Amino acid sequence: MAATEVTETPAPVVAPDAGKRRSLTGYVLILPAAVWLGLFFVVPFYSLLANSLFDPNGSVLTGYKVTYHFANFWHALSDYHGPLLRSLWYAGVATAICLVIGYVLAYAIAMKAGRWKNVLLVLVVAPFFTSFLLRTLSWKLILGDNGWVVNTLQAVHVLGSNGRLLATPVAVIAGITYNFLPFMVLPIYASLEKVDGRLIEAAGDLYASPIRAFGKVTLPLSMPGVVGGTLLTFIPAAGDYINAALLGSPNQRMVGNVIQDLFTTTGDYAAAGALSVILMVIILALVVFYVRKSGTEELL
Repeated sequence: MAATEVTETPAPVVAPDAGKRRSLTGYVLILPAAVWLGLFFVVPFYSLLANSLFDPNGSVLTGYKVTYHFANFWHALSDYHGPLLRSLWYAGVATAICLVIGYVLAYAIAMKAGRWKNVLLVLVVAPFFTSFLLRTLSWKLILGDNGWVVNTLQAVHVLGSNGRLLATPVAVIAGITYNFLPFMVLPIYASLEKVDGRLIEAAGDLYASPIRAFGKVTLPLSMPGVVGGTLLTFIPAAGDYINAALLGSPNQRMVGNVIQDLFTTTGDYAAAGALSVILMVIILALVVFYVRKSGTEELL
């Protein structure tokens, strides 16, 4: 037998500067995003951090100096711990309500809606077509003392004859829940949409009841959406101030209302900056703890 000749394919010749050009292309592509983050995140955050370290004896008229007065954080926490805790409580309750309603709604759209799926998704995002302020003002009319909601609750004796919903925690939490519900529904829907129906069928073939199949298959596979939805709901809800300002009273003031007043009315930039930084640190700590406990560290 004649020996078979093996021919080697020559390696492609790469220009010496080709790899360098590819690496530079990556940097050029991320440059616009880096500039955007620098201008609208890093610079404002540095300014906020500087505000928190201002000399508390300064004023808008005389000016402020960065004296690294770390006692500002203690004073802000001791003076305004009430609105801070209230904000976390309102945001937590609203997030829990959004999770229950949002999961049921997302499940119905993803698993049961059929050809009406797109229509229902449009209805979920339809509130975004109007402004946040206008939607909150609408709730003020709905929950008004002479509105049909209060009249109905009074008729069934849930509220007394002089009972009301406005200027109560119920109104503030209801407004937060309504305004941030789509942020819960959409991530959960995206996770449920990816669930392979054959896995649920396989659970049924293995004699799992529908409830057990949901707990063992559907719920674990939708956890990334649950975690994402709760974060997208809780974080902005904790810093919200419009719902408390329009639907609540001074007794329902949230930390966002306090920060707004300190910046715009009182002119106490040191306390406002310190309180803002405290809120950011608390939310960051809660987010890290929640993500790690939920077993979805890859979201960080």
